[in-house]
Amino acid sequence: MPSGQILLADDDAAIRTVLNQALSRAGYEVRSTSNAATLWRWVSQGEGDLVITDVMMPDENAFDLLPRVKKLRPELPIIVMSAQNTFMTAIKASERGAYEYLPKPFDLKELVAVVGRALSRPRGVPTGAQPVPENEDIPLVGRSQAMQEIYRALARLMPTDLTVMITGESGTGKELVAKALHDYGKRRQGPFVAVNMAAIPRELIESELFGHEKGAFTGATARNTGRFEQAEGGTLFLDEIGDMPMEAQTRLLRVLQQGEYTTVGGRVPIKTNVRIVAATNKDLRVLIQQGLFREDLYFRLNVVPLRLPPLRERVEDIPDLVRHFFVLVEKEGLGRKQLDVEAMDRLKRYRWPGNVRELENLVRRLAALYPQDTITGAIVDAELDSQPLLAPQPAGKPGQPTLQASEGLSDAVERHLNEYFSGFRDSLPPPGLYHRILREIEGPLIGAALAATRGNQIRAAELLGVNRNTLRKKVRDLDLMVVRSNRA
Repeated sequence: MPSGQILLADDDAAIRTVLNQALSRAGYEVRSTSNAATLWRWVSQGEGDLVITDVMMPDENAFDLLPRVKKLRPELPIIVMSAQNTFMTAIKASERGAYEYLPKPFDLKELVAVVGRALSRPRGVPTGAQPVPENEDIPLVGRSQAMQEIYRALARLMPTDLTVMITGESGTGKELVAKALHDYGKRRQGPFVAVNMAAIPRELIESELFGHEKGAFTGATARNTGRFEQAEGGTLFLDEIGDMPMEAQTRLLRVLQQGEYTTVGGRVPIKTNVRIVAATNKDLRVLIQQGLFREDLYFRLNVVPLRLPPLRERVEDIPDLVRHFFVLVEKEGLGRKQLDVEAMDRLKRYRWPGNVRELENLVRRLAALYPQDTITGAIVDAELDSQPLLAPQPAGKPGQPTLQASEGLSDAVERHLNEYFSGFRDSLPPPGLYHRILREIEGPLIGAALAATRGNQIRAAELLGVNRNTLRKKVRDLDLMVVRSNRA
């Protein structure tokens, strides 16, 4: 049976009662109070084996109290609760010495489990990280449960040098998370260097990462420092790591194993001291099966996996994100805007294939193109659904083109696009045309393949020439209905 005295501080009597009952049933002795002064008196008198406190107390903010508690009793574990649920709340709780941060509302079983872990941990090691910069703009926005898990994970990772693998769809904010890990972590005084593997020609990646000596290859007229050397003492962010060629993967693995590298054309090993954060929007396990990614490198990079949820999995964050982006564009000189209820509802019902990046682009477009102070649902509908591309047209409908018997798909697409562009006269369509066209084609193509194979996804994947896991992800992302027939 667990034992220990818990000091509980929360000015909400109902919350105190519920927590008191749950902890008492778990076998703990609980003393509760509604103010920080009483909590401080108990702690200073040597009472309690663990503290649970809300951030917002009527007489003092817990973040101001925590440093005094940790100075007096550095081994006393403190669990911080908060209904604010922001990224900075989690970070401040960590850097001020909290053992754990729990966003309200939380599961009582989770609280009891955290208490058990805190009381059973080895004593003699103070908790807490280095102070984080004050008065910083919040880099991550959202109060959903999905984002709370991200905040808590980041708070635990800040005081470490562990290698992190960030996965998520394009536009979910992978580089933003990597930058937050650096800016609020122990290496914040060092440089943050980002490298996009997909943007570098394959033959130049090794030189880009490790540098080269003069004369190492044709055109190498001088010594060039690589990104590892530029990031010394800081963080190296390897974005789109799935696009790294095998030769560079082998050299990167050697760096991770031995902590040193040589420049292209060089002979003297160079010691390196960088934290590696990698990111990808691909399934690296599929690439491993296809022989395109080294399994041993995957395990070296995937020490701490961190999955960023797509925007459609956290639609409750959209109002906060919209307000945040409107504030940014207002600082850039555009007028103050807001959305009406219908417009916000429309945004929540949209699937956001481009995720947070697509939402930010939409907000910037709304702020720049529309003079109204309040953006209506009709305006949002026009922006999200205007000029649908490659939409199937009913045969023979007056005023609309149809596919001619002798016309190929390429010709039909070209004709449709010419008419689409002409509709804008002297202006151009909204940005993102390439991806909008691909989305319009992708859904009907996959749907036709599934229909032809009577819903058999293995045969449909073979027909399309894609990996089965890729097809399943596309079916899920495009929200396609799959009807399986026994005749397949």
